[in-house]
Amino acid sequence: MRTRRDRGGRPWAATAVAGALVVTAGLATARYGSGAAADALGDALYAALVLLLVALAVPRWSPAAQAGVAVGLCWAVELVQLTGAPAAAADAWPPLRYLLGTTFVATDLLWYAVGVLAASSVTVLASRVGGARRAAVPRG
Repeated sequence: MRTRRDRGGRPWAATAVAGALVVTAGLATARYGSGAAADALGDALYAALVLLLVALAVPRWSPAAQAGVAVGLCWAVELVQLTGAPAAAADAWPPLRYLLGTTFVATDLLWYAVGVLAASSVTVLASRVGGARRAAVPRG
């Protein structure tokens, strides 16, 4: 039986680093960006972070299953914005604005899917490159 160490050590560490980079990029986009491009990038980065969190929570699931759950969560958060509850919560505690948003925007649904697809593609590619690299190194 193969152990986690046989499959490359600590995949959660790389996921955590990727998450920190995504959060940093998202906060920079929120702080310094403006316009439709910044909004789209922010949505895609939000979705990428959701995917990374799903991957941390259920690492044994297939990348496709993780991506499906991530998109579903993002879309659920966006649709809940139609109720006004996230806006009220953000009024009570402003940092919730980053987590829940405040206003429904239909195009956000597209950008969430784009962000999950991009992040999923990068993680699959990284795992394949890492797997090939580990296979090329003789075990002693």
